[in-house]
Amino acid sequence: MGKVYHTKTKDLILEYIQANKDRRFRAAEIFYYLKGMGKEVNLTTIYRNLDKLEENRILMKYKTAGDDSATYQYVEPHGNCHEHLHLQCRQCGKIIHLDCQLMKEIEDYLSVHHEFMLECSGSVLVGLCGDCKKKLR
Repeated sequence: MGKVYHTKTKDLILEYIQANKDRRFRAAEIFYYLKGMGKEVNLTTIYRNLDKLEENRILMKYKTAGDDSATYQYVEPHGNCHEHLHLQCRQCGKIIHLDCQLMKEIEDYLSVHHEFMLECSGSVLVGLCGDCKKKLR
């Protein structure tokens, strides 16, 4: 294994990611966060750091269907994010991990009744979280 380098930029990117661990984010959001802190970092450097974090399975990368842009999700506290579905609030962007017995039941059902093997990595169900649902009332 190669030497792990820590730079000020990488540390600031990790700080942003950890502060936003319950939602998805884009590289541009990190760029504007760093810019707001008076840090001059180019977008290429941010993408390079995000790619490394994805390779190390600290982040999951999603491609959106509409504009083919990438969003990222911090997975470290849920090391098995590649094994379960996620729920995402379309209003606030919050991510909820569907890491429970229901996942096993869904996988078994799909396998038996539809001969379908579910691949959870990158799979997200979109709807409203409890907090945003309450605001609609």
